This record gives sequence, structure tokens and C-alpha cells, in this order.
Amino acid sequence: MKQKYNLLAFATFSVAAIATAYAAISPENDALAIASAKVGLTQAVTSAEQYIGGKAARAEYEQHKGQWVFDVEVVKGGQVMDVKVDAASGKVISAAEDKTDRDDKHDKAD
Repeated sequence: MKQKYNLLAFATFSVAAIATAYAAISPENDALAIASAKVGLTQAVTSAEQYIGGKAARAEYEQHKGQWVFDVEVVKGGQVMDVKVDAASGKVISAAEDKTDRDDKHDKAD
């Protein structure tokens, strides 16, 4: 029984280690992809805040429709807006109300 447990623990550890190593070298890793962005995170957040007239609550670097963008969540009054900022130019591509974060029930859907 102990041997099966040890084998299972080893297999789990091995899978986790391989997945972590792959994520670190994968070109799909968002953290590494930001090195090629012409606009920094601070500039993207500033652009989004000025566009909406609110304060940024969250920002991340991600692919959207085949291009790298900063996705900035900006709060103004009682509204939460998702703002996409072009990583090459720093210009706002789109802005839409984030209805997912609106219900305030803090359930799994949020």
C-alpha cells in the first residue's frame, strides 16, 4: 500500500514539475510575452483610466482576437468597465461594461 502511495505521489509531482517547466518556456506564457510589448503596463492603465474617467482595479496582459492587449478593469461610480488597450500603440481598442462583476453576491461566477 505504501509503495502505491509513493508511486502516486511521485507521478503527481512529476506531472506538476513538467507542466511548470513547460509554462516557463512556452511562448504562450503571458508573463514572458510582455517583453515584446511596446507599451508598458503603467501606460496602458493610465490610458484606460483616462478613457473611462475612473480608477483601475485590475490589469493583465493577454491575447484577444489574435493580438496582444492589456485588459484593464476600470471602476467609475457603480460601473465596472473592461477596457482593452493595444500593446503596440497604447490606444484603447474597446471598452464594455463588465456585467459579471456587477451582482455583488461574490459567488463562483464572479
